[in-house]
Amino acid sequence: MRHLRVLCAIADAGSLHRAARELGMAQPSLSTQLRRIEQTLGGRLFTRGRTGSRPTPLGHIVVSRARPLVAELAAIVAETRAAAARAADGPRLRIGATASRALPGWLRLLRARVPAVEPSLQMDVSANALLRMVAEGRLDLAFVHEVEGSPLRVPAGLCLRVLVEREPQFVTLAADHPAAARREVRLADLAGDRWMVDSTVDGEWDALCRMLRRAGIEPDLLHGDYLTAYSLAAIGEVVTVSQPTARPRPDLAIRPLEGDPIGVRLLLAARTVAELDESCPELEEAYWEAARQSPAYQEWLRRGTTSTGWSPAHRGPGDDQRVLASGR
Repeated sequence: MRHLRVLCAIADAGSLHRAARELGMAQPSLSTQLRRIEQTLGGRLFTRGRTGSRPTPLGHIVVSRARPLVAELAAIVAETRAAAARAADGPRLRIGATASRALPGWLRLLRARVPAVEPSLQMDVSANALLRMVAEGRLDLAFVHEVEGSPLRVPAGLCLRVLVEREPQFVTLAADHPAAARREVRLADLAGDRWMVDSTVDGEWDALCRMLRRAGIEPDLLHGDYLTAYSLAAIGEVVTVSQPTARPRPDLAIRPLEGDPIGVRLLLAARTVAELDESCPELEEAYWEAARQSPAYQEWLRRGTTSTGWSPAHRGPGDDQRVLASGR
């Protein structure tokens, strides 16, 4: 790696003299080192003249391959040093999560309750990966969603608490889409639309396919992250699923789907019930704080409570699920 750093420095500086100065070494030593590298690789990497040093065709190939490796190593060193510094500052609560509007409020409430313990956040599109990290001791908590019809692979021994038993998934479409005029969107109104979904999110691609095929729609699906999906939905190129807590935008309409055909279960995972007890109240408060900021979700909740008596699942310590060696 030291040799690769030397080659990048020479290519960037344009001369052995300037590269040696930047590397903090004498020019004769750098020249000797470059000759050894060239002997090892079997060809000249730089042409040297009065105007400086320029990469040869072989040098261009080697330097282009070296740059990302050198940059990655520098990033690893920086991140490791930062992690070590944080560890030295005091205890941390290591949280993993899939995407949720509740996260900023949760972190804020945790910091307010226990200022001495700094929460750290690691995001991942894979709920299964986050659960494995909790089981392996690399995270203390994981806030994840389980897509209906695609059960998570929960490692043995984890404790789970259900925040919401079934959160409906809404549809996001352009504000001027004909279906946006409806209070609830029928899948039949979207039969001619192309959908975009992030297939890296555990279960979401399969769930969307199942939902559309049950409605008699052969899905026209595109893979993409949800930031891109929202941008394309705003100009009418696609429609996409969204969490009901998504905040409104003037160029987008966020609507419930008629019959709530797709849903997720929101779970908090830890290795002990005590860890759940310490963090779940703040998460629950943060979630419903985010829900209050979504007019579409608030209207859905009012309709559901009035017509069916629906209410979110609130579970105490006695309702936790402990996953044993035999499975879920």
